[in-house]
This record gives sequence, structure tokens and C-alpha cells, in this order.
Amino acid sequence: MFTVEEINLLCIYSTGTRAGLLADLRQALPDITDPELREIIENAAAKLDSLSDAEYIEIQPGLIPAEDDDGDDEGG
Repeated sequence: MFTVEEINLLCIYSTGTRAGLLADLRQALPDITDPELREIIENAAAKLDSLSDAEYIEIQPGLIPAEDDDGDDEGG
């Protein structure tokens, strides 16, 4: 349902509740000047808006940020 970019964004703004997350995303929009990022935020907010709180709770565990897979091995 959510793209990788949207999931990463939702993880950044995550408040634990759907309503809080939506409020934070909408509050950030006026400060976003990058059109691509703005579109990602708007799309993610629209998808969240279409979910009920119960549906959000069901999918919330799956909202895990994508790992950076650039091939670097920092630890060893």
C-alpha cells in the first residue's frame, strides 16, 4: 500500500497514532519546497487518511524503514 519512500517518511514522523502522524505530516507541508518530497508527503497523508485507526494499528508493525544497502560494512 505504501511505497518505500512513504514508509521511510512515516517512520521519521511516526508518533504512534494515525491522527498524530497525519497532523505532523500536514504541519510539515508548508515548509517543504521540494516538489518530489511534497508529493510523497501528500500521497502518504492521503493513504493514511483513508485508513481507520484499527487498520493503521494492523499495518503499523510493517512500517519499518528500508535499510541503506550501499554495500558498506561499517562494523567489520
